[in-house]
Amino acid sequence: MLRAIFRNAGVHPRRILSALRGWRRYVRERSAFRRMSDADAPRWGRELPILTEWDESSGSLGAYFHQDQLVAGWIYQNPPRRHVDVGSRIDGFIGHLAVFREVEVLDIRPQHQSIRNVVFHQLDLMEPLPALWVECADSLSCLHTIEHFGLGRYGDSIDPQGHLKGLEQLKRMVKPGGTLYLSTPIGPQRIEFNAHRIFAAQTLVDWFRDGWEIERFAYLDDSENTHDDVDLKTADIANHFGCQAGLGIVAARRVR
Repeated sequence: MLRAIFRNAGVHPRRILSALRGWRRYVRERSAFRRMSDADAPRWGRELPILTEWDESSGSLGAYFHQDQLVAGWIYQNPPRRHVDVGSRIDGFIGHLAVFREVEVLDIRPQHQSIRNVVFHQLDLMEPLPALWVECADSLSCLHTIEHFGLGRYGDSIDPQGHLKGLEQLKRMVKPGGTLYLSTPIGPQRIEFNAHRIFAAQTLVDWFRDGWEIERFAYLDDSENTHDDVDLKTADIANHFGCQAGLGIVAARRVR
């Protein structure tokens, strides 16, 4: 429990050790830089030590990055008339979409900044769906979000069935013939309160058995490798594609 408190407070023991090593390097290189500078060098301003980046990779390309890039590409290839998003990352997926089209964003939390090509609406999808949002869009996305519904993490009401209520609301928002892009963690089914749920791969597929057709399926494995255009007829769904905590991504068309 103490470890969880430290993590949420931004205290990471490994980063502390890396920063201590980085401080020694910083002092050494600062002295060397001063010695190398000539009289015409710009004046020395305030110091801003950056102590951990020298031994990190050139960018953090986690599951969100690969997911956001993949689904944004799908939507670019299949441009809708109206695209609505529920709860996906503003600084990732939505940013990708806003480069080439307008997107309407719904979230339980407020968004105070104005973003080009983004129209924001604050809405709780665990509450009754307002009539103007019923069958409102021919394209709807909800990435890495449904697993949080009802766990209270983002200020939503506690509800063990929250994900199912949210899923039904999402389906109601899509026009017949429209597409729902949905992603969620996959692996042995469990709740890791209050962070998220992880769903069995078969559970994710079964959500679209009635009235929907899965047109495209992809997943990220536990090493965050992307597997696109997965054939669900031959894939190892029962074993969650070998994932313990992977990510399943569905593009499903509403057929009725």
